[in-house]
Amino acid sequence: MAVVDVDSAIAQGDPEKGPPAPGAAAAPGPARRRVWARRLQLGVPIGLIVLIVLACFLGPVIFDVPRPTNGDILESGLPMFSDGHLLGTDQNGNDILSRLLYGGRASLFIAVMVNLIGVVVGGGLGALSGQLGGAFDTVLMRILDVFIAFPSLVLTLAVAQSLGASVRNTIFALSFFSIPAVARISRSAVLRLRELPFMAAAELSGTPRWRVLLRHIAPNIGPQLLSFAMLNMGVVIIIEGALSFLGLGIPPPDPSWGNMIFDGQQSLTATPWLVVWPSIALMVTVISFNLLGENLRSLWSSR
Repeated sequence: MAVVDVDSAIAQGDPEKGPPAPGAAAAPGPARRRVWARRLQLGVPIGLIVLIVLACFLGPVIFDVPRPTNGDILESGLPMFSDGHLLGTDQNGNDILSRLLYGGRASLFIAVMVNLIGVVVGGGLGALSGQLGGAFDTVLMRILDVFIAFPSLVLTLAVAQSLGASVRNTIFALSFFSIPAVARISRSAVLRLRELPFMAAAELSGTPRWRVLLRHIAPNIGPQLLSFAMLNMGVVIIIEGALSFLGLGIPPPDPSWGNMIFDGQQSLTATPWLVVWPSIALMVTVISFNLLGENLRSLWSSR
């Protein structure tokens, strides 16, 4: 089956009528509109995510942003556009913009680490389970079913409460619900791959199983795991925010979007911007990752 470049085909015109006349604009056509719509669907969330990452990690380095902690109590409660404090200060005199950017660093770092652990550990276990089958597959899936049976937030809260509040413990607690979900997706993808002719040919040719996993299985299940990881980024950020809101995530005075919302809700009527800005940052980030994950899933499922 030949692969046709839609843009080239449109630009060349109908082969029977010849190419379009010089200077004549080619009609957009449904195919070109679909191409541009797909590019736009991927470009908008990718652009937002890149902008958020650059702002959180490079913004404090490039611009003169105060430290997010140890603020001057005499400057507490300053409104937006104050001298030296673009978004104002909180009740402790800390710069809100600085805490917003450094809090985004923490939330994004935790989300990336949790999904990396989920894809590597969960994806590896799921692929191995689907490839080996037998007793190993049965025992592993029953163990993972136990974790999946618990509501993810309840399980995470229980683990975080027992371990204590810290970045490392938050990552560990959130990985408890990420690994089983990724393992299930990986195993299902491997079971579908095993029905295809090239997998049967690889097994009949005597190719070692580790080589089959690396050369045939990993490249084919990678796109599915990546799209799930993008969707899961938003979920992890929300749950991390909930943990920090409850005092079980990143411990104060270190900022995160969750504990910024918790601190701000105590004076919501007088200083609503303490809650508004981290809430907007959290919402835009989660929506961007969800849109990217959904569009990647639709793109790869149509192939």
